[in-house]
Amino acid sequence: MATTTLTQPATTNPKPTQPKAGARVLPLDGLRTLAIIGVVLYHLHVPGFSGGFVGVNVFFVLSGYLITSLLLKEQRQTGTIRLGRFWVRRVLRLYPTLLVVVLAAVTLWPLVGDYTYNDLDAWPAAFVALTYTGNFARAYAHLSQGVFAPGWSLAMEEQFYLVWPPILSFLLWKGFRRRSLAWFGAAAVVASCALAFFLYATPKGIATPDIYFSPVANVAPLMMGCVLALALTHERARAFFAGRIGSTSAWVGFVGIVLIAILIGNSRLIGDDWKNEPSFFGLVLPAVGLATTLLIAGVVSRPTLVGSFLGVRPLAWFGRNVSYSLYLWHMIVMALLDPFVAGLTGKFVMLGAAMLVAVGSHFVIEKPFLTIKKRFEPSSWSVERKMPAEQALTLEAKQESTNQTSVQSLKV
Repeated sequence: MATTTLTQPATTNPKPTQPKAGARVLPLDGLRTLAIIGVVLYHLHVPGFSGGFVGVNVFFVLSGYLITSLLLKEQRQTGTIRLGRFWVRRVLRLYPTLLVVVLAAVTLWPLVGDYTYNDLDAWPAAFVALTYTGNFARAYAHLSQGVFAPGWSLAMEEQFYLVWPPILSFLLWKGFRRRSLAWFGAAAVVASCALAFFLYATPKGIATPDIYFSPVANVAPLMMGCVLALALTHERARAFFAGRIGSTSAWVGFVGIVLIAILIGNSRLIGDDWKNEPSFFGLVLPAVGLATTLLIAGVVSRPTLVGSFLGVRPLAWFGRNVSYSLYLWHMIVMALLDPFVAGLTGKFVMLGAAMLVAVGSHFVIEKPFLTIKKRFEPSSWSVERKMPAEQALTLEAKQESTNQTSVQSLKV
């Protein structure tokens, strides 16, 4: 899962009320909180929260947007994208907690190994989790990993991180315009949705269709975030969302996500067999991605009421610091406590316990490695954090102008 430190898109004449350059985009952190809570409540089988799919798609769009924004920022400021350093930062951000969670689950396997659906023994399940191949295990071998099951979405993201950054770096190096890359990404979104629709095959029992775990047929939400990041580098797009349309976009996106989550969570509205409909995976879930894209475009471009709600400090702090650990730990906590609690109250006891474990995991495991991760960031990022917002924007504009001049010289 990507972090959320990046420069806010700025219009040609930035207003005084715009967020400072280099500041955290707090509404995006708050959105992460709502997404992860929705996923955990889905796994807890809380009535009305059958829309865990919604939370996962929100995370995918966020990841695509944030990772692409950071890559574009590095290329804009330094003239290049250092892929090795990018991948090292990803490993330091994601792998330490994953490794500890896997070791804990293997140690506790006699207690957690039989929880929910599981087709693998401890070490094979651990191998799948640590190699980020959980989506392949689900899609092609039809194997469920039990408490490691949430790792399929992490696998999707990591596989995307291996493919997209080199493609983006190469095309930028070859002089492709970002507008052209955005259209390329939009075409990939349409193709992915079409594949999800036409390659759909009805699963057995209550299983999820194979196409949902495909890194190609389900790449649409990740690419939507990438397209938005590319689009917001264009002055017209920034100006478009910095106006009143930005507030409308944020509201439409937020309401869209909520309505789809309610729809999926209420069987009386959508029925119990919604997983058996190709339109759900080819249209409804991509609609979640589109709504998330509109929401992000609005809240990063101008102050909005939705952004103020999502940017509330406790909500944002939790999303920034705890969401990843909670995603990894919650199944193990549920497996340990489920035999001892019952009813709706018991479900929220498990949720609270999982949150406490995740908070501890952040401070003990994640935080030390995040400090190391900063050493592999471009030096210009650290300089930008220390300087005033206006100076940072001016510096970035000068660097972008210099890079564009260099590209034009090469073409001549």
